[in-house]
Amino acid sequence: MYGRQMLESQVLGGQVLGGQALGGHLGQQLVLALIGASAGGVIAAGVFAFLAIIGVFPRLIGKTGTSRHILLYETMIVLGGIIGNVLDLYEFPVLMGQGSNLVLGMFGLSVGVFVGCLVMSLAETLQSLPVINRRIHLAVGFQYVILAIAAGKLAGALVYFAREMSSQ
Repeated sequence: MYGRQMLESQVLGGQVLGGQALGGHLGQQLVLALIGASAGGVIAAGVFAFLAIIGVFPRLIGKTGTSRHILLYETMIVLGGIIGNVLDLYEFPVLMGQGSNLVLGMFGLSVGVFVGCLVMSLAETLQSLPVINRRIHLAVGFQYVILAIAAGKLAGALVYFAREMSSQ
């Protein structure tokens, strides 16, 4: 037995739960589904709490001046998490038709902006930017250092995908 089968036999089999006590195969599947859903819920709650604590959502809401739509933000955050998990879990094919490159480009830009906001919020929360400023003895122009790092990452990603290294 390998992997999941071994785990099922050890956790749900005769060694722990007494063989057929749960009604056989259906009982095992229900227990595994409950354990999986519970673990996924805990992880999702932790990720959302982490994003809220470091200030990603309040920062975006404050910068855009859309605090009157807070209920919409909350709903979209939860729906985005649920839909993203369902799409990842069941691997539905997403058919985009003729504009697939445009859709993928917009998605990539959106993800990049979100990751940038996440990184900057985390850096501010940890107060690492003043430490970096002091260590490299930079009085002014730190925003250009950040811009140079971002431009370097962009250039590297463009070379990576232009040379089709991702398919190797």
